[in-house]
Amino acid sequence: MELQGLTISDVLCTPGHSGFFFDDQMAIRAGAPHEGFDYQGAPKTEGFSRIRQPGESVSVMLLLSDGDVAVGDCVTVQYPGAGGREPLFRSQDVIATIEAYVRPLLIGASLNSFRDVAKRVDELLVEGRPMPSAIRYGVTQALLDGVSRSKKLTMAEVIRDEYDTGVTIAPVAMFAQSGDDRYANVEKMILKEVDVMPHGLINDVATKVGRDGEIFRDFLQWVHDRILALRTRNNYAPLLHFDCYGTIGEAFHGDPVAIADYLADLADVAAPFQLRLEHPVDAGSRAAQIVAMAKLRRVLRERSINVQLVVDEWCNTLEDIEAFVAGESADVIHVKMPDLGGINNTIEALLYVRSHGLRAYCGGSCTETDVSARVSANVAMACGADQILAKPGMGVDEGLQVVGNEMTRVTALVQFRERGGGWTRVL
Repeated sequence: MELQGLTISDVLCTPGHSGFFFDDQMAIRAGAPHEGFDYQGAPKTEGFSRIRQPGESVSVMLLLSDGDVAVGDCVTVQYPGAGGREPLFRSQDVIATIEAYVRPLLIGASLNSFRDVAKRVDELLVEGRPMPSAIRYGVTQALLDGVSRSKKLTMAEVIRDEYDTGVTIAPVAMFAQSGDDRYANVEKMILKEVDVMPHGLINDVATKVGRDGEIFRDFLQWVHDRILALRTRNNYAPLLHFDCYGTIGEAFHGDPVAIADYLADLADVAAPFQLRLEHPVDAGSRAAQIVAMAKLRRVLRERSINVQLVVDEWCNTLEDIEAFVAGESADVIHVKMPDLGGINNTIEALLYVRSHGLRAYCGGSCTETDVSARVSANVAMACGADQILAKPGMGVDEGLQVVGNEMTRVTALVQFRERGGGWTRVL
């Protein structure tokens, strides 16, 4: 007999910290110099008061009819306003919008179905426009948590069952990012045998790529050599995934042949490890990005250059993802969860990417929180993602333990239930 679902009695919001900082990508790519941890110079992206400023979040707490509380966190990405993304958000504006528009919609709502109530929130219009993606992201996290508590299932099981994903719930590969502390953090990743690494934060041509690509090549060589020197198992072979923020295209003036020549050299350096490059070029718009990435991918295939391409910027919504998939523009799609708004969109996007034979990367940002990271882990497992970002923060250890421990806990609970152990109190 199905348990009677809970309802939402009230909605509370509190401002909070995010896992990192908001950065003005336009100013950084224009050459803003580091000054210690900070950047010098004036911001260039609308909404920024300085180039690097503390990240913000908003916790959404759903007070449930049985006295329990479900939680989700509204967050955005490290580089708001870049690559077609929404602008920087302020916590007080998020709270005001939720209290005025979302709270009245949710009070009294049933938590029998995540898919139904998430759709209502994600499609809610404020003055004729969709709510900011950060709000839809955080509120739907709380709704998924609420439904899992109502059904006494893990969040992963709720997704698997409602979307009929057909996936065996198990941990997926974790992808760690180094931030600017690239050398120490890479060594941490190797010692912890991270599946996918190191991101590298290759966000400036002059200091991280070099006008002829020599700086990035040298760093890749160092990563390669440190893996061989530090690994304790000869079969430890991480996938090497670097986020390039369009800098390779900038260094080689957008010439696909010159870029391909360079990527062929990088693939040789990386061998025997698989090389994966995220956003190697930035064409300035969605349409242009689809064309540029598809052209580069064709050249790599024609020349049998073993480099996998990942799309990120200009691929911010479910509609964008469908367009990039149709354009055959990538081997891997970065489904960047905060950009997609409601996590129902992330679920559909991951399943869509997998159904078209591409690799689905359940990603996000260092600026997320422990709450959003734990929800993300459940989403990635339930949808059979190829990898998930270890988040939040830039310290490696924190993201690995938040995401990794959530995946092992959820897996243990699901396996216990499948062995006939009955339901277990949800974490």
